[in-house]
Amino acid sequence: MAPPTKADPWLPYRKPRPGARVRLFCFPYAGGGASMYRTWQDELPVSIEVCAVQLPGREGRMRDAPVAEMARLVPLIADGLSPHLGQPFALFGHSMGAAIAFELGRELRRRGGPRPLHLFASACPAPHLPDEDATHGLPEAELIERMRSLGGMSEEVLQHRELMEMILPVFRADASITETYAHAEEAPLDVPITAFGGIEDPKATRHEMDAWRQHTRGAFALAMVAGNHFYIQGDGRRPVLATVARTIG
Repeated sequence: MAPPTKADPWLPYRKPRPGARVRLFCFPYAGGGASMYRTWQDELPVSIEVCAVQLPGREGRMRDAPVAEMARLVPLIADGLSPHLGQPFALFGHSMGAAIAFELGRELRRRGGPRPLHLFASACPAPHLPDEDATHGLPEAELIERMRSLGGMSEEVLQHRELMEMILPVFRADASITETYAHAEEAPLDVPITAFGGIEDPKATRHEMDAWRQHTRGAFALAMVAGNHFYIQGDGRRPVLATVARTIG
């Protein structure tokens, strides 16, 4: 995978594949960055060009203030990705990233822009279901404990004071994105949706993932894989990538 560059802050790890038939824009979970998808291009067929999206405030964009509202963030993403939407593309998001991908699909429709070939929603309850968490307003110590309980971040990082000073504002902003998100009723997307869930994930149950079907007029599929909320970091990634490859590759 090519190292990050300053050419495009939104797609720092992009490695163009001239022969690719489709671009896959990937959005991270709360507190995560584009690097979580850094191996995917090597794990997917050459017909797919992986475009891992870097949100403001993390990794190579530490100087950019994180955005804490979905309604502000999604138009910024649409603007930033607009130069790359000239060929067929699909959207993939894990946890918070799935909600962002969904809202981006609706934003592009409102703009009369190109629509994605497919939406992959991973480990995120359907957007019309309320998020009852109240994480983003917690004091620092309680916020760290909440991050520890969610998993997905090593104890070494959680104990590293300097790192946490950089990560906490991003995680707090991301938690605000999902916890203050107000789903607005619109027509279902004319885009097929595949939903993925972890069998052992209490934050996105089979029922909550199956509810994504009401947000598409196209085909819908649900795939439950082994693992918890961060199955995508372990062996659960393999069936997810296999499904993505079969669907759009």
